[in-house]
Amino acid sequence: MKPLTPEESKPGILNICPPNEQTPFVIKSEYEPAGDQPEAIKEITKAFNGKEKFQVLLGVTGSGKTFTMANVIKNLGKPTLILTHNKTLAAQLYQEFKTFFPENAVEYFVSYYDYYQPEAYIVASDLFIDKDAAINEEIDKLRLRATKNLLTRRDTIIVASVSCIYGLGSPAEYFDLMIRLKVGEERERYSILRDLVSIQYDRNDLALERGTFRVRGERIDIYPSYDDTGIRIELFGDTIESLSWFNVVSGETIKNVKEIVIAPAKHFVTREESRTRITDQIQRELDRRLFDLHSEGKALEASRLGSRVRYDMELIRETGICPGIENYSRIIENRKPGTRPYTLLDYFGKDWLLIVDESHASIPQVNGMCEGDKSRKTTLVDYGWRLPCALDNRPMNFAEFEYEFPRNVLFVSATPAEYELKKTGGKIVEQINRPTGLLDPEVFVKPIEGQMNDLLKCIKETIEDGNRILVTTLTKKMAQDLTDYLLNKKIKTRYLHSDIKTLDRHGIIRELRMGKFDVLVGINLLREGLDLPEVALVAILDADKEGFLRNYKSLIQTMGRASRNVKGKVILYADKITDSIRRAINETRRRREKQIDFNRKNNITPKNVQRKLEDLLEIKDPLEEVRGKKRKKGSRELEVGSGQDERSVEELELAMKEAAAKLNFEEAARLRDLIREIR
Repeated sequence: MKPLTPEESKPGILNICPPNEQTPFVIKSEYEPAGDQPEAIKEITKAFNGKEKFQVLLGVTGSGKTFTMANVIKNLGKPTLILTHNKTLAAQLYQEFKTFFPENAVEYFVSYYDYYQPEAYIVASDLFIDKDAAINEEIDKLRLRATKNLLTRRDTIIVASVSCIYGLGSPAEYFDLMIRLKVGEERERYSILRDLVSIQYDRNDLALERGTFRVRGERIDIYPSYDDTGIRIELFGDTIESLSWFNVVSGETIKNVKEIVIAPAKHFVTREESRTRITDQIQRELDRRLFDLHSEGKALEASRLGSRVRYDMELIRETGICPGIENYSRIIENRKPGTRPYTLLDYFGKDWLLIVDESHASIPQVNGMCEGDKSRKTTLVDYGWRLPCALDNRPMNFAEFEYEFPRNVLFVSATPAEYELKKTGGKIVEQINRPTGLLDPEVFVKPIEGQMNDLLKCIKETIEDGNRILVTTLTKKMAQDLTDYLLNKKIKTRYLHSDIKTLDRHGIIRELRMGKFDVLVGINLLREGLDLPEVALVAILDADKEGFLRNYKSLIQTMGRASRNVKGKVILYADKITDSIRRAINETRRRREKQIDFNRKNNITPKNVQRKLEDLLEIKDPLEEVRGKKRKKGSRELEVGSGQDERSVEELELAMKEAAAKLNFEEAARLRDLIREIR
């Protein structure tokens, strides 16, 4: 089939009617724009209010790019999506924007999986690996709250990872299924209960949990799937007498309201009256696919496909949902073959603002999401594990993502890439001078020979001054080995890399700032967006090893971590000056000279950034209750194939996640089964 154009692949015209009233964005901050911020805010706002669609903000580390972004949002007054490339940075931005806009809806939208292994089929070994995932209920709640607020109020800011380009369910269906209640309205109790069940809420009169409701006489208590407070409906006969928000623990009323909106408990919800149409369409696609498989002599594939799909159809008829229902999203949403699914972008309506933070990294990540997903699902379809409609449950491709760009798009980066510069014809808004007067750090190049002794000496000097240290390595093993080395030298050290749970990373960074340890060792997770004013030394090992982690932009980003401290300095351990090192040093020198000149003209004395330790994003691990007390590390001999595996559960989990990340599904499944056997 010929690929559809971005216009053709759009899932459909949305008849959403979000509120028209404009609630202003109100910034709460003890600071006013300073340094280069006032001019940058003015220039970007003016361009967007004119005819400019794209703007690039080149802001150095510590120049207050986030505050500039906040002021642009306030000036434009539009619902805003802030897209970034990793969850650690997303969590940090979420906290910052909640601080800036306490009266507005600031939401967090990232993947809700603590662990995710997609279903896959390994042809060589004839092995099917079922989907296995650990869903973080707290993140699921935040995602649901984000979509609910987008459809019910305009003063909404969503901080999102690339999860926002994945299928989410039709916003029109989600909007239409919302239950709207008003005090004084005539409404039978039975009809309210029936509507709650139809949008996937479960009745539970014993324990009120997220996504459930209980009934006590003429009072209905609901625990929304997207909030921490409950909704109470009190009836007098068939009339709604009162509506209120209440504390789900104490039962105390928090606030009485005149009207309320209850959003569905899940993003994929099917109307009861639509289930016959959905299952009929699934049956027709199944019949066509079974005919094709039998024609190709694939009786086994036809048999298992028929069995799996008929089971799913029965569940949809009875309950409106089934495991892996997202694979039928094209049929549920009545879309044409080849069209993309609805995503978070479709919930924004027509007039909104897109900010791509750390755009030099975020844009390439969006560009790379679609092909890997397509390859895995094609194998599942070819061998009878899924219907062809599963191929249309996919992330947006890059052309579709570009097609959905709103009228205003702001790219933000200290090192914008060619893509962003091309969009603006090379025009950028520079934000070089910091409100604090801080300069870009001094950069020193030192030989690799004897680097450990020199690094240890510099670390101790920095700690004595009451500051912290970042050290970047090239591999996870190097990070862990260096951490062990420094711990043996009585230096309080932690490491940070992709095996660390997403939201644990945010906690580690916070503990570094609090002084619970002094040295953080990492790889590329230390490059973009980490706001660490306590860090005065950044050491880059193997700086002359040209590649992704040591190219010009990576070096600039990593070096920038030391620019929020008056005593900030960078040490590059290298035996030769590569082109990337030379360019990075020259750019840093250019910025320092410009900053020194600005400070002199404005009589500014550099001072450290003073930033509060915001409350940590409280997101619990849903597996902790299942695990109970953590097993002590030690060996446990178990027969695995022809040998033994003596690793602890924690070590096996890390290995399982790493295998899944590398698409080695067979090994990930083996480790998963081993962990289950231990438990």
